[in-house]
Amino acid sequence: MQPLEVLVYPHPALRRGGQPVTVFDQALRDLAARMLGSMYEEVGCGLAAPQVGIDQKLLVLNPSGDESKPEEELTLVNPKITKKKGREWDEEGCLSFPGVRAEVERHIDITISYQDLTGAAQTLKANGWLARVIQHEMDHLEGVLMVDRLSTADKLRVRPELEKMEQRFARS
Repeated sequence: MQPLEVLVYPHPALRRGGQPVTVFDQALRDLAARMLGSMYEEVGCGLAAPQVGIDQKLLVLNPSGDESKPEEELTLVNPKITKKKGREWDEEGCLSFPGVRAEVERHIDITISYQDLTGAAQTLKANGWLARVIQHEMDHLEGVLMVDRLSTADKLRVRPELEKMEQRFARS
């Protein structure tokens, strides 16, 4: 399957977020598979549909980032956080911000309701790294980017990198 292009900041599609998925068909399953392929190609552990220019509430992830561990893959359609507990800061990166890493505050324990690729309702409890990855990707579904959640100090620190990305985008 042809991988999808991961959009890089400041591409406007990254701010659009996604619309609820209403059709659960082979095209959706194919899209999820292509997204996983693109995620692995870019050496990531999560990817949301808006990052590949698709305005749907769909995300894929593998917290290990290891393609040889497909049993760790998750596809979440129309996810919603129903419970959250605790907060902690930890370092994150993002495929749409290549080379940028910064501290982001996230909930430690979350419960998510979502649909699987058949449309069946599911619930997932996640904590630690898995919870962090899910929250990061869910932000993309709302048009929220990692840089929106940075401390003032980190925003200043990464500003030169963001300006380079903005200049490259303006030239493309």
